[in-house]
Amino acid sequence: MLVCICCRILDAIVGGGGLIQLPAGLILLPQFPAGTVIGSLKIPAFTGTAFAVQQYLKKVKVNAKQVLAMASIAFLSAFAGSQVLTMVSNKYMKPIIFFVLVIVAIYTYSNKNFGQHTYKNIDPKKQFLYSMIISLVIGFYDGFIGPGAGSFLIMAFISVLGYDFLKAGTHAKLVNLATNLGSITLFILKGSILWIVAIPMAVSNGVGGILGARLAIYKGNQFIRVFFLLVVIATLLRFGYDIFLK
Repeated sequence: MLVCICCRILDAIVGGGGLIQLPAGLILLPQFPAGTVIGSLKIPAFTGTAFAVQQYLKKVKVNAKQVLAMASIAFLSAFAGSQVLTMVSNKYMKPIIFFVLVIVAIYTYSNKNFGQHTYKNIDPKKQFLYSMIISLVIGFYDGFIGPGAGSFLIMAFISVLGYDFLKAGTHAKLVNLATNLGSITLFILKGSILWIVAIPMAVSNGVGGILGARLAIYKGNQFIRVFFLLVVIATLLRFGYDIFLK
């Protein structure tokens, strides 16, 4: 349960909690198929994200119409991604993601103002379109592979839409909530949820989600930037291990 709380604190701040929770789940539940473990972990991930969203929305204003559209796209694409996960291996994706993360880590470290608010003169229609594309692509990734999706969403919202870390984190949580729900729907339909494991973890993740979101709001953008960089490096190490050492 302590692992769950720590993972969700991390995830509530910058995403990436699945980098710890997923390997831990596979290690602690070796008697179950990987798909069943992944499906079961989506329940606590949803709960932790939901509690984090509640905290963020107290401080950050969002465009309800845009968020609803993003969430709808993310739900459908995550559902599709989880369906693909049940049919094919995702190993070929990891080298691509690894090199993308190298670029992300270098850029975030070298650009000290990354994650501060950056005004972008984007036509509202284009901004809407860009947000839909982000939700579609990363939503599918979250359903298909998963770990690091929250960090990718934050990166995209900052780089493409000009959000600061706090606003990007809020929107990332809302989209992530939809991707988790999409995956959960697919795994429930396939009967791949271990409820006896998922429910206690969901309670712990809820606590971690509240604590992480409050910490992010209290500490501000510079603190979140450092956390973001640490999570990107952790993601790199995780994918690097899978690619080069397994």
